[in-house]
Amino acid sequence: MASNKPELEERENDSEFKESIAISTAPELELPHILTKGSIENKPEPKGIMKVAEKGRKVLITLKEKLSGFKRVVEEKWLQFGYGRNLERTRAYQVWPGKNVFFFRGRLICGPDPRGLLLTTVSIIISTSIFAFYTREDLPDHSGLIITFSMILTVIVLVNLILVSGIDPGIIPRNDQSSSEEVGTSNGTRKKRVTVNGVELKLKYCRICKVFRPPRSCHCAVCDNCVEKFDHHCPWVGQCIGLRNYRFYLTCIFSALVFFVYIFAFSCWRIHQRILQSGVGLFGIVRICPETLALASFGFAAIGFLGGLASFHVYLIAINQTAYENFRQRYAASRNPYDKGILSNIKEILLVPLPPSRVDFRAEVTPRWYPKAAGET
Repeated sequence: MASNKPELEERENDSEFKESIAISTAPELELPHILTKGSIENKPEPKGIMKVAEKGRKVLITLKEKLSGFKRVVEEKWLQFGYGRNLERTRAYQVWPGKNVFFFRGRLICGPDPRGLLLTTVSIIISTSIFAFYTREDLPDHSGLIITFSMILTVIVLVNLILVSGIDPGIIPRNDQSSSEEVGTSNGTRKKRVTVNGVELKLKYCRICKVFRPPRSCHCAVCDNCVEKFDHHCPWVGQCIGLRNYRFYLTCIFSALVFFVYIFAFSCWRIHQRILQSGVGLFGIVRICPETLALASFGFAAIGFLGGLASFHVYLIAINQTAYENFRQRYAASRNPYDKGILSNIKEILLVPLPPSRVDFRAEVTPRWYPKAAGET
């Protein structure tokens, strides 16, 4: 028993020693002063070095921005001159679903059939050329002034002809998005009603453009567009006549009427002078000056056509109707809500500033990249 007791005491002492070692913390190592954390944080940096570093950072940032700008310019020029034909910016006029023909990258909007416009232009140019080269031989002393005035009238007619045939007549944007309004009203019909100056008008739904057309609008079957305040599609200019080009159409009609009255009067005067000089009859003029007789005949026909057209549109302006409304007898059963009196109608149609185009045909739609075909250089 005595021998066992000392062994137990030794085991207890050993366990106490092990436990004291296990719970003791590791001794801290002494580091050199230059590597301690406090020495690193508390060591002051010279102010001159900080300023130089800040200036260097700013210079590098500026240089980086200039290099980026230069790189961007070089890439644009490279794409424009080297690969420009492969980079196309799709604009609205290039994908427009109507039948219009666009010129000068969407700046001029013409109808699908230019034959009427070409015929009208050529007839005016030929008429003024014949008048200038042949009729001036028998004109009075101020022949230069008379020819100059005819040229001025010609320029006015051609400018208005370009304006009426080359600007947006009032095309209504199409609705390419599906919405509840495409189907119609809540009762399932494709009609809406609005009240204008106390008169209830129906708005029709266009299945092609997928919109409810505003009052006085119509879908032109030739151009395949809904046109605001649609008057008619004129085959002689190859364009719809609507809200935005109607006044240019009127100016073109009246200036052309004045032009043909002018050349007809002087052509008749020349024919009369030739009859007096030669003593021949009217049939003898065909042999003496056939070009003047042809010009007078064409001028007479143009005066009759343009005079009737001008008179009809003067009547429409006075009652504030479009040719389409008058043809359809739109207000036969009710009063015209747009008729505000002759003076107010003239002011509204001719003097009110034109609204901007509702469709930006030169707007960029979706840029596309067409890679080169195999074998192209």
